[in-house]
Amino acid sequence: MTNEIWWRLGFFFSILMIMMLIEWRMPARKALIKSNKRWLANFGLVLASSIVARLAVPIGLTAVALYNQQHGIGLFNMLDLSILVSIVLSLLVLDIIIYWQHRLFHRVPILWRLHKVHHADAHVDTSTGLRFHPIEIVLSILVKLFVVSALGVPAVAILIFEIALNGLAMFNHANIRLPPAIEKPARLILMTQILHRIHHSQRVSETNSNYGFSVIWWDKIFGSYKSDAQKPDNELDIGLKEYLSPKQNASLWELLAMPFRDKSLKSNSLKNKSLKSK
Repeated sequence: MTNEIWWRLGFFFSILMIMMLIEWRMPARKALIKSNKRWLANFGLVLASSIVARLAVPIGLTAVALYNQQHGIGLFNMLDLSILVSIVLSLLVLDIIIYWQHRLFHRVPILWRLHKVHHADAHVDTSTGLRFHPIEIVLSILVKLFVVSALGVPAVAILIFEIALNGLAMFNHANIRLPPAIEKPARLILMTQILHRIHHSQRVSETNSNYGFSVIWWDKIFGSYKSDAQKPDNELDIGLKEYLSPKQNASLWELLAMPFRDKSLKSNSLKNKSLKSK
């Protein structure tokens, strides 16, 4: 665990470069806004989120996990479980928690204000998978801190999960389209790019689906899975209708201020209900 930062950075930049290279050579969709402008805003948001998160929650998840292990805090540290069983159970529970956290950010109005910064992107590519408001990042860290302490999640499980969380987020947001021979069997397990682009549709009923960042199991179990959108993948309208201008999608300041400028507290779930009643 002394080399944790190097493991995380190594996987992060490797996956980022691979996905961006494939996007450059074989893009699935054409961006409505020049990529260099969007990237400046999206990666600027990554930097801002990293700084705010470090200041708000200075202690790392793995440090908490090691402390819990040394002091017998958390369910897995109280039970006589093998490290392998603890890791597998930890990964499954953390995955489910992130799934439900994502759903709550769509359903709870004040949380949707934060999460819409992610959905406002008028194009989906690798950088979108990293585009989250700093306050949302801090809240997510706090949720994981609670789960890690309650369960006694091993430090190595956190390392694996955080690498997977970032890597798969970049993978399923990437502006690529897997060949049908690969995509069809892959979507039986993984959240592929086509499935996740449905989640970024402007149609609210489609946005409120496919919440998983890794596997599609939880969406199928909890009834939020959608295999197809009303429009084919290459014609799908991406983003939020009220945030389609280049200024709103390619300005770091606009993204940081977005949650505080919307006068409406209506969540994405409530919008869906109001549309159905009309």
